[in-house]
Amino acid sequence: MKQHDRDSEEVSDKDVALLATLGYKQDFKRTFSRLELFGVGFSIIGVFPSVAGVLIFAIPYGGPVAMVWGWAVCSVFIMCIAATIAELGSAAPTAGGLYYWTYKYASPRTRNLLSWIVGYMSTITYAVATTAVAWACAVSILAGASIGSDFAYVPTTGQTFGVFTAVILFQLMMATLPSPIVAQLQKLYIALNILVCLGVIVALPIVTPKENINSAKYVFAAFDAPTHISEEASNASYAVPFATLTSPAVAVVLGLALNIALAFCMGTDLESIVGNEIGQPLATILFNSFGKKGTLAVWSFTIMVQVFMGAGALTAGARLTWAFSRDGALPFSSYISRLNPVTGTPTYAALLTAFVAFTVGTLVFAGPAASTALFSASLVMIYVDLIVVVLCRFLGGERWEPGLFSLGRWSKPIAFTSTLFMTLVVVILSFPSNPSPTAATMNYTCLMIGGYVLLVVAYYYVPVYGAKTWFRGPRSNLRELGVGASGGEERSLDEKAGVYVKVL
Repeated sequence: MKQHDRDSEEVSDKDVALLATLGYKQDFKRTFSRLELFGVGFSIIGVFPSVAGVLIFAIPYGGPVAMVWGWAVCSVFIMCIAATIAELGSAAPTAGGLYYWTYKYASPRTRNLLSWIVGYMSTITYAVATTAVAWACAVSILAGASIGSDFAYVPTTGQTFGVFTAVILFQLMMATLPSPIVAQLQKLYIALNILVCLGVIVALPIVTPKENINSAKYVFAAFDAPTHISEEASNASYAVPFATLTSPAVAVVLGLALNIALAFCMGTDLESIVGNEIGQPLATILFNSFGKKGTLAVWSFTIMVQVFMGAGALTAGARLTWAFSRDGALPFSSYISRLNPVTGTPTYAALLTAFVAFTVGTLVFAGPAASTALFSASLVMIYVDLIVVVLCRFLGGERWEPGLFSLGRWSKPIAFTSTLFMTLVVVILSFPSNPSPTAATMNYTCLMIGGYVLLVVAYYYVPVYGAKTWFRGPRSNLRELGVGASGGEERSLDEKAGVYVKVL
């Protein structure tokens, strides 16, 4: 027992020292193990609900081939992205994540502006992701109500928004629980995600009517979040890349198996799967195989997974918002960067993230085009942020010091492959769904993101009060521990970190 305590203390000291080399003192308690950090990433991925979202596009535009091979091919590139993030997270495991890495590796001439833009984009990204997941959860809840009423009940946008608001509030409550409880809940999230997938994979072929079972020929021929919890993880330089790589890897395997099972058991009438009163391809496939009661049982677990997805996104987003405000980048940063003395969590940052998520959600009243742009925007923004980080690392000219996890000579080709794939996805998600778009069918993703970036840049350059006059990137808080100015001269971040590490 004493040996275990000594080992834990040694790991904690190493984590504190590593964080100090990045310019920060330890604020959070390190309560997340490798498994629990994996749970954060895995819960945000949410395999079963993610597959449900993919089917909306895969079935009408490619059928089973798109479901199976589309997932398999994209998984290769997703793992490349995960490997690139894992290497960065191991080298600099801080809650700031992308915007910290941008500042660290960009050239001195551009680092302030780039980290400012990436910081604001990544902060809003998690809020928008929370919105998207909470809205999908609300739609799923009311879809279940519709199935339960034998499709007599048809929910309105206002009713869906009301359920969406309740979901946001519940996820906020979960995200502001004490860190040890949040950490322990990850085990429940992991178990639920895996059991739901395995349950459907095993049971679906058994209960599906023979006439809906497809042949193999018909089926086969015709992925940051752990980074933002890094300051709460033990042995972060190893735990962060472990979670970043394993969570999408497990999701890839489970998702592929789930897509194959669904493709074998959905029949060949694709039009009836997409166009019916249920309005959700996955729910339709389940309904055709399990019947009403069985579908409602499986759907209830799907809703639970979606709730955990949103809670995970809100938890990670709150940590990122807290980190950005710790560096003084947000309005009212002195309040937002405070930790709740009772729970040890960034309550104000979580409240802000939830409020932004709720506010963004009101865009659904603007119509389907706004909703589509909203849900595409979170993925486009995170990919743009990642592209900037990768380019800064390899083109910024700053020194690279790998952490415990390193890709070695494969680092550059994997990062290059990731960047090409992310660029392709950004372009595709920015195009309208048809070649002759109208005002109602236009893709407004670029307009939304472009408008937001223009506001962020304007805030940076506005005369007198603009961030250009005061924002200097990540700001060391080691001064609070007595490591700072000496003899009236300001020490550099590296000097402060060096003094603090020597004290440790």
